Amino acid sequence: MSTEPRLLEALSNVQDPELRRPITELGMVESAVLDGSTARVKILLTIAGCPMRSTIEADTTAALTALPEIASVALELGVMSPEQRATLRESLKARSVPFSDPGSLTRVIGIASGKGGVGKSSLTANLACAMASDGLRVGLIDADVHGFSIPGLLGIPKAKPTRVDEMILPPVAHGVKTISIGMFVDDNKPVIWRGPMLHRALEQFLTDVHFGDLDVLLLDLPPGTGDIAISVSQLLPGSELVVVTTPQAAAAQVAERAGSIAKQTGQKVIGVIENMSWLQLPDGSRMELFGSGGGAELSERLSATLGAGVPLLGQVPLDPLLRAGGDAGVPLVLSHPESAAATQIAAIARALTHRPRGLAGMKLAVSPG
Repeated sequence: MSTEPRLLEALSNVQDPELRRPITELGMVESAVLDGSTARVKILLTIAGCPMRSTIEADTTAALTALPEIASVALELGVMSPEQRATLRESLKARSVPFSDPGSLTRVIGIASGKGGVGKSSLTANLACAMASDGLRVGLIDADVHGFSIPGLLGIPKAKPTRVDEMILPPVAHGVKTISIGMFVDDNKPVIWRGPMLHRALEQFLTDVHFGDLDVLLLDLPPGTGDIAISVSQLLPGSELVVVTTPQAAAAQVAERAGSIAKQTGQKVIGVIENMSWLQLPDGSRMELFGSGGGAELSERLSATLGAGVPLLGQVPLDPLLRAGGDAGVPLVLSHPESAAATQIAAIARALTHRPRGLAGMKLAVSPG
C-alpha cells in the first residue's frame, strides 16, 4: 500500500502509548493516502484487544487534521499479522537496554529499608515521578512482591500490562513505565511464594517486560535482606542502593543491615534518605515525632562499614498531603510540588540522577578516522 510523505511526516508525531515510540517506526502505518481533502489511513494495532485503541485513534486524527489541506480523516484500524509482530519484537529487542550489561547507561537504583513502615514505597513513587518530570525516561519495578503497593500509589491499581506474544508492555503512569506483581493478581489476593519463585518473578520483570531505553530504573525493594535483595545483586550486579530510614535510632540500626548487605553483594550504597524527619506545626515550629539524628547516624555507620562515603541525601518532613497523594494515586511531587516534602524529594531525585557516571570499563564505539 502507498503512503503520502506529508501524511507520514504528520504521523511520525504519533506515539504508541505503551511502547513510547512513533507508530511510523513501529511499522504500524500500513497506508496513508490523500483523497482530495480526506486522509485515508490504515493503522495496524499490535494486538486485537489493544487497550490504547481509542488513544491511538484520537492522536492519529489530531495529527492529521492539524495539516491545513486535510478536512477529514477516514481511519481504519487493523491488527498486525504474527509475522509483523515477530518483526516488531525483534526490532524492540535490538533497541532494548540490557540493564545488566556493564556498558549500559541506565542507572539502576534499588530503594531499600531495614523494616517496613518507613515510607519507602511512597518515596520511591515520588522519586520516580520527580525524575520523569525533569524529562528523564524512568522505569519502576515494584520488587516488593509480598507487599506490593506501587500501582495504588501511582493511581493505576487495576492496570493490566499489554502482552504482545511473549513480550509484556508496562503501563505508564505520570510518565513512569511501571510493572508490579499486583498487576497480575486479582482482588488484592496475597502472593504466597518462596525464594525460587520470587527470583523468577524479578527475572521475568527484567527480561520479558519491554521498558525500552531508560535513563533510570528504580526498584522498590522489600524491607530487609531476604531473597529479593540477593536476586537483585545477582541479576543486576551494577545496581546501586539507597537506604531509607526514619530519625529514630532503633530504625537506623535496623536500616544499617539493609545497607551492609552491599559488602557481600558488591553493590554500592549511594546514599541515605531520612523520612518523617519532623512535622511542621502551624506556628512554624517543628515537632520531631520520631526523634532526630537517625539519618546522619546511619550515614556515618554505613560509611565506616563499607569503607566509602555514604552521604545523607536529604531529610523529608512528615506531610499529610504525602499520604493523601498516595491514597489518590497522585504523588506529592505532582499534586503539591511547592510543599516542603515535595521540594526535598525533588532535590534528592536530582542529586541521584545528576551524579557523573565514569566511563571506566565501558566499550566506546570509536573507530579510526
